Amino acid sequence: MINHFNIAANMLGLSGSVLATAMFLWAIIQQYFPHNFINKRSKRFLTLFYPYIQITFNELTSERFRRSEAYSDIETYLRKTTSTQAKRLKAEVIKNNTQSLALSMDDHEEVSDEFNGVKVYWASRKTVHDTQSQSYEKRYYKLTFHNRYRQLVLTDYLKHVLKQGKEIKLKNRLRKLYTNNGGQWTHVVFEHPASFQTLAMDPVKKQEIMDDLTTFSNGEEFYKRIGRAWKRGYLLYGPPGTGKSTMIAAMANFLGYDIYDLELTAVRDNTELKRLLIETSSKSIITIEDIDCSTDLTSQRKESKVLEEKESGSTKKQNKENESKTSKVTLSGLLNSVDGIWSACGGDRLIVFTTNHVEKLDPALIRRGRMDKHVELPYCGFEAFRVLARNYLYLETHELFERVRGLLEETKMTPADVAENLMPKTSPPDQEECLMSLIGALEKVKEDATRNKAVENKVKNGPLNGSI
Repeated sequence: MINHFNIAANMLGLSGSVLATAMFLWAIIQQYFPHNFINKRSKRFLTLFYPYIQITFNELTSERFRRSEAYSDIETYLRKTTSTQAKRLKAEVIKNNTQSLALSMDDHEEVSDEFNGVKVYWASRKTVHDTQSQSYEKRYYKLTFHNRYRQLVLTDYLKHVLKQGKEIKLKNRLRKLYTNNGGQWTHVVFEHPASFQTLAMDPVKKQEIMDDLTTFSNGEEFYKRIGRAWKRGYLLYGPPGTGKSTMIAAMANFLGYDIYDLELTAVRDNTELKRLLIETSSKSIITIEDIDCSTDLTSQRKESKVLEEKESGSTKKQNKENESKTSKVTLSGLLNSVDGIWSACGGDRLIVFTTNHVEKLDPALIRRGRMDKHVELPYCGFEAFRVLARNYLYLETHELFERVRGLLEETKMTPADVAENLMPKTSPPDQEECLMSLIGALEKVKEDATRNKAVENKVKNGPLNGSI
């Protein structure tokens, strides 16, 4: 027992001597070597035994203290992990289409994530910096992972995080409707409720368009492989009131895209047009409605050139003064902006033209490759009527439907006019009354068409009969 006690006492005395010697040597080192030198060497020594790598993502960039896009993408990505792991959370209301509550981990909180069987760790950090004039906070995310997974994390994992973060933000963002005021875009919140479910259109054609849009939105790799800019042109044509604008809104809601409503008459020249199109964002629909109303962009441009050659000097001077106040966008400028080299700046864009008179448009403007898909929106057919009856009257079938079918086949009425006649006058709606209102309107259109045709025939044949 005494021997054990002596051994313990000797070991304690020896350790005390070693500790005292170490402290003495440390004091000598501190006296003769700079602090920075010791700090660097100690860290370098510790890294030999520390197998983990850390990457810092600062909230603010060095460019005028703008918020880092990478930091924002990481924050969005980590929210799904934050809500299930973190014990201290921050909450904020995101102004999107649903006004949802977003949770993120609080400062000095940590969560883990797994990718392809590899576990990594994310930490939210905040430091306070004091200067002579002010005090400011510096926030950042710190990613920690084992050195053996360095290649996987730096390539595949970080790409995955940033891509997922961007997609979540795009899905949840407050979508916008832009219009150009001269050479500048202004916007309002896009809240149009149109959808393909409520669109009065033949179901087969509707499904074809939805499939085409889905294929396009998922086609980044395909377009890159075939060497084409990631964009697609749509030409919507048909009589007024057939739902061309509503179709654009339904496309935007289906894809979750913003809309840029380009007013060509407000654009000064081709250079301004090009700048406006370059400023549009990805995942957007660029629309030019009633493009046939821009006469310089139709096949009539040759006729205007002939007329210009016949004009007198004073008339030319007056026209030049008028031109200085109007748009000088040319067909060539529009084609180059839509389908030229500059059109490849950015991607994931739909370009949609609408027209009531497709025959007026220059073939070069609507050829395949520019307007890839031509969609005719005709007068209301029976299948489109059934969609409207379901929307307005909650009707799937009715004994009056066959009567409506026959009249729709014999007359021309737009979906807008059909919808107006189905509009309920009471709540709940009197379904039969609404259907009879539509039938009455269709019969009147049929009678008017018959009367007009008879008058036309009479006018056409009148002089011939008189001469005989």
